[in-house]
Amino acid sequence: MLWALAPHARAAEPAPAAPAAAYVLAYRDVPDLVSAEGVVEAVRQSTLAAQIPGQIVELRVKVGDSVKAGQVLARIDPRAAEQVVSGSQSQLAEAQAGLTNALRSYERNKQLFAQKFISKAGLDQAELDYKAAQARVGALQANAGQASTAKTFTTITAPYAGVVAATPIEVGDMATPGRPLVTVFDPASMRVIATLSQSSLRDVKLQMPVQVEVPAAKLRLTVKQVTLVPLADSRTHTAKLRLELDNAAGLLPGQFARVYFTTGVARKLVIPEHAVLRRSEVTAVYVLGTGGQPQLRQIRVGDASVGGYIEVLAGLHEGERIAQEPIKAGLATGGVTSPAGSIEK
Repeated sequence: MLWALAPHARAAEPAPAAPAAAYVLAYRDVPDLVSAEGVVEAVRQSTLAAQIPGQIVELRVKVGDSVKAGQVLARIDPRAAEQVVSGSQSQLAEAQAGLTNALRSYERNKQLFAQKFISKAGLDQAELDYKAAQARVGALQANAGQASTAKTFTTITAPYAGVVAATPIEVGDMATPGRPLVTVFDPASMRVIATLSQSSLRDVKLQMPVQVEVPAAKLRLTVKQVTLVPLADSRTHTAKLRLELDNAAGLLPGQFARVYFTTGVARKLVIPEHAVLRRSEVTAVYVLGTGGQPQLRQIRVGDASVGGYIEVLAGLHEGERIAQEPIKAGLATGGVTSPAGSIEK
């Protein structure tokens, strides 16, 4: 029976974990970085405000909706604007009738003056009345055009395709000139506004690649274009930089960002960032000994560098080998890393 059960027992034993891939520590020439805080913002973001007073009678969108260029977002009660248009058109029609009458009178007075039935003063008065009627028609035409334009302000449309970010109104609210109605932004075009001290700005090399990290979105992007705003803050002694992003998918305006500027090149002892095991306040790696057995060792690291490497400040030496996959190395040792960061056998 023991001999018959032995194969089943041997089959139930777990297979040994595969050895972890090793990385040999060496000094590398890596960019020397300086970091700055920034905020993500949309290159195109518009707050559409009311231009005429009136009651909000329709609100067709809500926060988060995608809209197309020219799509109707909200409407203001158009009755008052329509009455203004009707009144201006009536005044224009009256002025045009007066202009026709003044023209006929002027033509008759020219004929009478030619026949010497009226004086030059009478002809001048008829010409003056005609020109005054012309000016009145021109003024009322401008008023009618202005009224027609104001009527279009009752319909709020999207200036471009984008996403609705805010709608601080409800149906029934009173719109007044200047009151924000809808905020729209274009998610396809985003940038980061970074603040950098004037002393750091002197050392930064803007012609070298600039990296942007957005922790909330778990993204690390390369900046497409850097623009230095030519105005320094005299109170904080800082300057602002606009960083245009190439691929902004998943970013939202207002998100926190950290920007890494290059100040030069330095020779540092670095390891792959994914090889570092972080548990609470413990930062460690699995060091591979002579027999290839991983051993957990606590280290101290510096700032992350371009290319996915991180500087080692203490705990490791050049030539040592570490596991590039710490989770697989932990399974190979038979230990389990608890959420608190301790290693239990």
